[in-house]
Amino acid sequence: MDAKVLDQRLRAAVDNLKTEFQTIRSGRPSPRMVEDIKVEVYGQHLPVKGLGSISVVPPKEIDITLWDISIVGAVSKAVEDALKVTASTDGALIRVNLPSLTEERKKEFEKVIKKLTEETRIRIRGIRDEANKDVKQEEADKKISEDFAFKEKEGIQKKIDATNKEIETITGSKLKEIMD
Repeated sequence: MDAKVLDQRLRAAVDNLKTEFQTIRSGRPSPRMVEDIKVEVYGQHLPVKGLGSISVVPPKEIDITLWDISIVGAVSKAVEDALKVTASTDGALIRVNLPSLTEERKKEFEKVIKKLTEETRIRIRGIRDEANKDVKQEEADKKISEDFAFKEKEGIQKKIDATNKEIETITGSKLKEIMD
């Protein structure tokens, strides 16, 4: 695995974690919280983002403006069920007001965040192991010298360490956001 591919895979793992974190509700609303919620309309399961526009009204409201007023009830119910909140409707507009998180919910979200972080670390370890295996194979095939293989493995580990540090920062930031 060359350095470019390694970087891309590590970046993808970190970006995936960030995306997962956006779906976790904190005190701040985000369109990501509702955009992928599936709603059964027109005989199929469609995401909210495909049924209307989503906007955030600070400090704690998400507005969903649907393109078809006939599906307001179905979308409203799906959002309420997914977020465990009540939504109000006004024509084609659905307002989702997010209440403050209870201590119990904060603890639940903390567990989810730590679980997602650990899954990402496991994915990164797998990427590292695969990269190291490729280096070992190249060395065994006499394509690279022992010294170069050692330097390659050192470089891989530095990238892994930097990625893990970035994950720690992202996780710490999300935990702080939840606890505020």
